[in-house]
Amino acid sequence: MTIAHARVSNTGAAEEVGVTATETTTVPDDVTLVSRSKDGDVRAYEQLVLRHQGQMFRLASKMLADRAEAEDVVQEVFLAAWRRLAQLNDDAAFVGWLYRMTTNRCLNVIRARRPHVEADLDLTESPRSDIQPEHATQVNTQLEALNVALQDLTPEQRACWLLREVHGLSYEEIGDIVGANTTAVRGRIARARAQLSEVMKPWR
Repeated sequence: MTIAHARVSNTGAAEEVGVTATETTTVPDDVTLVSRSKDGDVRAYEQLVLRHQGQMFRLASKMLADRAEAEDVVQEVFLAAWRRLAQLNDDAAFVGWLYRMTTNRCLNVIRARRPHVEADLDLTESPRSDIQPEHATQVNTQLEALNVALQDLTPEQRACWLLREVHGLSYEEIGDIVGANTTAVRGRIARARAQLSEVMKPWR
C-alpha cells in the first residue's frame, strides 16, 4: 500500500496533500475507520494515517533525535499496520497498537546504532512568536538541553517518559505498549525524571 495523501510537516503534524474538497460533513471515529479499513477501504485507512501520523512522528522524533529516521519509522509503522490490520482483534485499540509498534521500532533502531549518535537539535519546538527575543533564546537553549538529556536516558526510560509526559498516557497503557508491569513503568519514569531534573537545574 502506498500512503499518498499524508505527510509529516516540520512541526510533526500530519498534513493532507492533494485533497481539495471535503468528502463528508461527518467525521467517522477511529473504530469506524478501522472497521472499514479491514474491509479493504484504502481511503478510510488514509484518514487514520492523517489523524495519527503526527503524534507517532512526535514520539519517534524524540526517541531517535533524527528526523529522517523518525519519518522512516512512521512510514514503516503505518505500512505494517495496514498489512497486519486483520490481526487487530479490538478495533478500539488501534491507537495503542500504533504506539506499541512505533515504540518497538524506535527501540530496534536505537539498539542497532553505533554507541553514540549526535542529537538532532532541529527537533526542538519553536518558541511562541509573542515571546520576547531574549526569552525565546533562553527557551530554545532549555529545549536543546532537554533534547540532549533525553538521549542520555536508556531507550526504555526515554520511551516511558515520553509516553507519560508528552503523550499523556496512563501507566497501564504505557505498560501495555512497552511490555512491562506498572511498577516497572513507574520506576523507569521516576529515574528518568530524576536524571532530567538534575540536568535542568541551571534553568530553574
